[in-house]
Amino acid sequence: MRVIRLLLVDDEERFVETLGKRLTARGLYVEGTHSGEAALALLQARPFDVVLLDVRMPGMDGIQALREIKKVQPLVQVILLSGNASINTAVEGMRLGAADYLLKPAEIEEVMAKVEEAFEKKRLEEG
Repeated sequence: MRVIRLLLVDDEERFVETLGKRLTARGLYVEGTHSGEAALALLQARPFDVVLLDVRMPGMDGIQALREIKKVQPLVQVILLSGNASINTAVEGMRLGAADYLLKPAEIEEVMAKVEEAFEKKRLEEG
């Protein structure tokens, strides 16, 4: 079974570092970045399976980034992360192709479950 390639995008550096370490310890390949623009550059450079994407970021927010990510890698599964439960953002994100939605702070088990689910969905779509 191949390793899940995860891109973690959040403007909070400590969050990216901490969650990145915890997911790596669970066997994922994780790269972290702090802006939508940087995430797009990484996605243009190499393939990822799942993107954990913060909704609220300065500059390009998560919804804008999601639109662009889907143009670059249409099959990549995007899970939106939000610190505040805005149902409108969740609905908008799902409409634009997000696979799922997580509220921060999420339990690591919940994050892993959603990532594995999204990875499985991507594998099925790839055929």
